[in-house]
This record gives sequence, structure tokens and C-alpha cells, in this order.
Amino acid sequence: MDEAGLHDSAILLMSLGEEEAAEVFKHLTPKEVQRLGETIAKMKVIPRERVEEVLDRFAADASEQSMLVSDTDEYVKSVLRKALGEDKANLLIDRILQGSDVTGIESLKWMDPSSVAELLRNEHPQIVAAILVHLDYDQTSQVLKHFTERQRNEVMIRIATLDGIQPSALKDLNDVLSKVLAGGDKLRKASLGGAKTAAEIINMMGSAVESSVLDYIRQSDPDLAQKIMDNMFVFDDLLKIDDRGIQMLLKEVQTESLVIALKGASPELREKIFSNMSSRAAEALREDLESRGPVRLSEVEAEQKEMLKVVRRLADEGQIVLGMGGDDSFV
Repeated sequence: MDEAGLHDSAILLMSLGEEEAAEVFKHLTPKEVQRLGETIAKMKVIPRERVEEVLDRFAADASEQSMLVSDTDEYVKSVLRKALGEDKANLLIDRILQGSDVTGIESLKWMDPSSVAELLRNEHPQIVAAILVHLDYDQTSQVLKHFTERQRNEVMIRIATLDGIQPSALKDLNDVLSKVLAGGDKLRKASLGGAKTAAEIINMMGSAVESSVLDYIRQSDPDLAQKIMDNMFVFDDLLKIDDRGIQMLLKEVQTESLVIALKGASPELREKIFSNMSSRAAEALREDLESRGPVRLSEVEAEQKEMLKVVRRLADEGQIVLGMGGDDSFV
């Protein structure tokens, strides 16, 4: 959801009242709740015309909706199985249809990273890896930052070598997570983990932590380290995105953030950005870059990481494709 969508959703929820808004929040993911909550908290005064505009558009959209299928759950299951095959579809179906169930591992998604790290700190690295691959990559990266360097590296190498998770692998975890095993042997092996998952998580870490983890894995298994690096997407890899994708990205990024991020970009990437802007906007951006004084490396890296998060969101939404070479795409 882009910034405009967030603001419209926040206005609509505030218009509904506390009880109705609370019911809506129950159907959202932890990340969606956080983003909407932050947006609502920042809103102090909203013009009446803006509220009426949002409500009118919502009413118009709602009036156009109709019930297309009688059982949406069964429809989703059928379509996904036909499109993806039984195994891949069942993994997605479990996630899509789990609804408001936030027990076990799902409950960790509602906890702050330091609390999750404290909960898992004394567990075996293999157990920690099996848990963390179920979380969003950015949350996992923040959890790992609360571990010691040795523990973090041990967990990452296990994430990178996971080829699937059996329910029995989680039985050593304490009772806070035991409900994950509801259904016992009927649960299917989940295809989680691997070099690509490890690369996604490492991408979310700062450069210092990133180097430490990769050095550790390289010493233990050079081939595995190379596989992870082949799957990593760094800021200069934006060169691999087509022009339409770059244009989509530029719509989502504030000019100030773009200026700081480009302070650390290659000349080739800068030119690619300029070429996907109007001549007036490109000239203004060039002037901003030239007039901007020195910027801390930490600020540049922070803005680049934020832009990469936007890129991944757009990729998840199917709006851009992140080419990683060959016939593969990084999504």
C-alpha cells in the first residue's frame, strides 16, 4: 500500500469509530497494523473536504462490489492448486487462510525484535533458524541484531542450509510456540530457508553485520557463501530493473531520500535514474546532488535500505521485476 492509500485508509478507519476500526484491524497483518497505526498517530487535523472525499470514494467502490463466488476459501484453494501444484499451493493456503490465528510462531510477528530475541536466545541455533524463517525478512534481520556475533552467524548458516522444516523440528521450543504443531503429522513439510532466504535477511542488515555474517559463512563453506551473494540484491543492482520499474520506484520515493541515497550510488545508476525523470526533474535532482554537502555513510546506507524495501514491496505486488541475471528474478 502506497502513502496515499495509507492516508485514505487511516481517514476511513477514524471515521468508522473505535469499535468498528478494531474489527477491521483484526483482519490485518502485524505490518499493516503498524503502518496504519503510525499513520493515524501522525494525523492531527483533517479537513472536512478530505474526509468526505475518502468516504465518497469508498462508498462508490463498495457499491460496485458483488459476491462473485459463494465460498471464497474453497475458490482460493482450487485456483492456487491448479496454478502452483499441490505442494506449493498448500504452503500458501495455510498462510492465506489462517485468519486471525496468532498463536505460536504467528504470535511472534506481533512482538518487537528484542522480545523475540530474548525468547529465542537460549535455544539451539537450528531451532532458532526454524522459527525465524517463518517471520518477515526485515523482522528476522532485526531479531538477529540482538544476538551475539557468534550466535547470529551460527543461525544464519543454518538458515542458508535449510531445505525444509518438519513439524517435529520445532518440538524443543517452549510452550509459547507449542501450538504451532496443532495438527501434528498432518502438517506438511514447508519449503522454507535456503540461500535465497538467507540473502533476503542479510540484505536487511547493516553493512558491518552483513560483512561479518558472510565472512563467517565463507570460512565454513565458500560455495554456500557464493550462493548467498548471488542471491543478494544491493543498491547498485537497481541498474538491472527496467525503465518502467524505475519509474514506479520514483513515484514511491521522496526527493530528499532519493538525494541522500544517490550520494553513494555509482555514476551509471545516477544516469539511469536521471533518464527516467522529466528533464526538469532530472536537472533539479542534479543540482540537489551537487549542492548537498558531505553526508554520513550511515545516513546514505539507511536511505538506500529504505529504497530497497520499497523495491521489494513493489516486486511482491508484481509491479516490478528484480533481475538477478540468467533466467531468474528476485522477488
